[in-house]
Amino acid sequence: MHHELLLLLAGIGLIALGCQVAAWLLKLPAILFLLLSGIVIGPVLGLLDPNQLFGDLLFPVVSLLVAVVLFEGSLTLRFREIAGLEQVVRRMISVGVAVTWAITAVAAWLLFDFSWQLALLFGAITVVTGPTVVVPMLRTVRPNARIANILRWEGIVIDPIGALLAVLVFELIVSSQGGQGYLHIALVFLKTLGVGLLLGALIGHLFGLLLRHHLLPEYLHNMTALMLVFGAFALADTLQPEAGLLTVTVMGIWLANLPEIDIAEILDFKESLSLVFNSGLFIVLAARLDLASMAELGWPALGLLAVMLLVARPLKVALSTWGSRLSWRERALIAWIAPRGIVAAAVSALFALRLEEHGMAGAEMLVPLTFMVIIGTVVIQSATARPLARWLRVAEPEPNGFLIVGANLVARTIAKGLAQRDYRVLLVDSNWESIQAARMEGMATYYGNPVSEHTDRHLDLVGIGRLLALSPIRELNTLASLRYRGEFGKNRIYTLQSSVDAHLPKEKRLPQLHRGYTLFGEDISYAKLASLINKGAKIHATTLTESFDFAAYQAKYGKLAIPLFAIDGRDRLQAFVANGVMQPKSGWSIIGLIREDENGG
Repeated sequence: MHHELLLLLAGIGLIALGCQVAAWLLKLPAILFLLLSGIVIGPVLGLLDPNQLFGDLLFPVVSLLVAVVLFEGSLTLRFREIAGLEQVVRRMISVGVAVTWAITAVAAWLLFDFSWQLALLFGAITVVTGPTVVVPMLRTVRPNARIANILRWEGIVIDPIGALLAVLVFELIVSSQGGQGYLHIALVFLKTLGVGLLLGALIGHLFGLLLRHHLLPEYLHNMTALMLVFGAFALADTLQPEAGLLTVTVMGIWLANLPEIDIAEILDFKESLSLVFNSGLFIVLAARLDLASMAELGWPALGLLAVMLLVARPLKVALSTWGSRLSWRERALIAWIAPRGIVAAAVSALFALRLEEHGMAGAEMLVPLTFMVIIGTVVIQSATARPLARWLRVAEPEPNGFLIVGANLVARTIAKGLAQRDYRVLLVDSNWESIQAARMEGMATYYGNPVSEHTDRHLDLVGIGRLLALSPIRELNTLASLRYRGEFGKNRIYTLQSSVDAHLPKEKRLPQLHRGYTLFGEDISYAKLASLINKGAKIHATTLTESFDFAAYQAKYGKLAIPLFAIDGRDRLQAFVANGVMQPKSGWSIIGLIREDENGG
């Protein structure tokens, strides 16, 4: 038995990893593969029974993991990101929630002959969207910043609101059966709201003070954050059932907006945890499905899904964005993206069990109907949101462009060669003369320090996914590499050596972790490139053939050419780097800095 449990737990992790890899390769949201995997190993093959595996720990564990996911999402909610759109977000999580709730409840009441209490509960459960599905979908769809910020704020903040709404409806049902009045429901609402807001703000502020005054060693920051999330959630739920989600959400938002607090490493840690937790949660909850119950839902379920997608959501967005500066194209995409996620699944399962204990007729339909909505919204919107965003022209381009630190002669020369091949380049420099020269050559520039707070707030990185640190100042290159490693990923950071670096022994150079890949080779420095350019070297592209391969290219040009980039047969651009293993083949194009010899060769 012990070994079987061990294999099941490890198997869930391996399946989750496989789903994430498949999603990455196929450019589809991972939840599609996670849900399918959970259904296959659960109700189809009978290999996983979450109730048997976890027993009474299932919902406490699910609750704690959802708390971590919500906290991680709320850490990304900075008020400055929605400047000018605050009213839209407020409406989405207030008036919009009421509209969605009312329309969904009426549709469920009419299509399934629910009691009005059960219809209201189902409507409350399914008003949530949630970061577990919205954020991964945004990574795939890549809408513009205004759409992404609105959907992210809505998805994260609406989860505790939806859970609170479901609690109130549940209390209404229980109170009506037990003879309690509306005063009891009002007290539950006020207590839940009070505990969530006060406890979340208090713990978030105290943790912020610990970070600001360096009262904790750095290696304990992540562990402290995780334990505080668990503790805050458990304490809030003990003081007032279902107040935990609101508490951790407020805690994260409070911490994210405190001045002079560096939460980058905590956020990175929580993002990794959320990825693991999300994957496992979807597999486990999908494995609990009863396929027979879902099949019994029939055509009314599709009608309910259609009402939610085509009536409730568009009306919510229309009312919430009325009078805003959003274009009709942006409103249309927001109106289409509203996938339901893990909170809806967990809350429906929890209240279905409680209502069945109270003898509520139809309670057994809550879970299959909620999962039908989750699967329907995720599948339909995942498959159509990206094409729709492109058709509406509100999708960001592929992040293949380059942020170039420096607008000096070397940076301008390389940027011009990339721009001629339709790569977006943006040069950042605090030297006005260099910026002015770049602008005179028609290049996009940003005048300022590439690692300043002002740059963080105002730099437009749409379509940019790689960094070229080409400044002659080694310290600036290193700082920029560290700053943008989280933005682009450590494998998309490239640094040109300074003259000092080129003459240092390897053991005294900065590690790759801090500076990214070393551009163009161990013996290539800023000074060497600048010297070649001053002597007339220019950027040239050469296409390799069977008879003129890379060895022939090197033999022809020798020291007169420095290969910079290669474009492979799939039109992907790769940089030549020190200790690289790139082997250009026939059909590839080599972009190099070439100085013609005295004979013009």
